[in-house]
Amino acid sequence: METEPRHERSECVMEKLLLTPQEAAESLGVSRSQLYELMRRHEVVSILIGRSRRIPAAALREYVQRLAEDAWVA
Repeated sequence: METEPRHERSECVMEKLLLTPQEAAESLGVSRSQLYELMRRHEVVSILIGRSRRIPAAALREYVQRLAEDAWVA
């Protein structure tokens, strides 16, 4: 029995560049309130687009990197 060649679709899955506060909080494993506190203390960068608050994915990675570096120092 001969099988037909499988044609795999090439899907481009693009990472979100900007996250809602809820998405960002879930990514960090913290509450939305705690995320807003981190933004208030300028520990996590956020931007406004119109009236919508968004957190760059890169800002979350940078925050986690700083936490990891501080853990190695301590």
